[in-house]
Amino acid sequence: MCWLIILVLLGKRFYEFTFNTDTVETIFVDTSRGTKLRINIDFIIPAVSCDYLALDAMDTSGEQHLHIEHNIFKRRLDLAGNPIEDPKKEESLGTGKHSHGEHNDTALAVPKCGSCYGAEDPARNITCCNTCEEVKEAYRHKRWNFPEPDKIEQCQSSHDAEKITRALKEGCQIYGYMEVNRVGGSFHIAPGQSFSINHVHVHDVQPFSSSVFNTSHIIRHLSFGRNKIAGKANPLDESVSIASEGSTMYQYYIKIVPTMRVLKDGSVFHSNQFSVTKHSKVVSPGRGDSGMPGIFFSYELSALMVKITDKVVPWSHFFNDCCSCIGGVFIVFMLLDSFFYRSLILWKKMEIGKAH
Repeated sequence: MCWLIILVLLGKRFYEFTFNTDTVETIFVDTSRGTKLRINIDFIIPAVSCDYLALDAMDTSGEQHLHIEHNIFKRRLDLAGNPIEDPKKEESLGTGKHSHGEHNDTALAVPKCGSCYGAEDPARNITCCNTCEEVKEAYRHKRWNFPEPDKIEQCQSSHDAEKITRALKEGCQIYGYMEVNRVGGSFHIAPGQSFSINHVHVHDVQPFSSSVFNTSHIIRHLSFGRNKIAGKANPLDESVSIASEGSTMYQYYIKIVPTMRVLKDGSVFHSNQFSVTKHSKVVSPGRGDSGMPGIFFSYELSALMVKITDKVVPWSHFFNDCCSCIGGVFIVFMLLDSFFYRSLILWKKMEIGKAH
């Protein structure tokens, strides 16, 4: 039994020495400077169509990234979460496809001056609206609610009517990655078309009211950096948020901690860990609430860096542990053997009456 236990313990120690990795974590001031921060995302918004969702980002340096479309894919889903078609990479801003009606209008030799449906403004040089987007722009400047698209001639020949029809009848999966400046900032996914007016970021959700949008979502994955740190989980992966009513604004405040991992072979790779605080509220313009429905992430970078170093255990330590294991177990069993032997001798002396 003694040698069997010694063999089991030696085998376990050899397994730990060979396959288990001990790490040492240290913290120091981050003096490294990277040009870009990579944000990896995979979100599912089950009740808003892809055509009506915009992904935008901005940072504290003042740089805005509207309609982020590089390396970002959208997949249309039905309300049950099943894919409707293959994912599509968003087209670059300003290079959208034109409908056949728009091609025909372009081909006409005679210039056309379409109606703006009462939103003409000569002071802003808005006198003709030949496309659906121009009509929308005129209504934005007037701050009027956009009417039903089927009542606007310019919108009947575009895809806008179809997009609006399926806006609340489909879901969307948005995944991919984006690279932003390595400074604090924010990004969000919100319904409506995003644009900037006088350096103010706004979303146009017309012809809908913001209260009709269900911003329930599933965060399948969110991480920062190109590499994954083994043994470290991302706190928001596979998290589910269900909105109890429309026009819910979700806010995530993220603290990013740069992390450097040093392996046993000396190779080094950089990544990031993060902690997060979540807050949600229902936005009601009638009550004077600020904000809009959507999923908003604010992040900032820590001034400290965590260094995780794989601890290298020398063979001398392993040999010393083996000797300690053998000697310790053997001595314990010698003591047990001596105890039982002396107890047996005493018992026999007691039987023959010679015990003192």
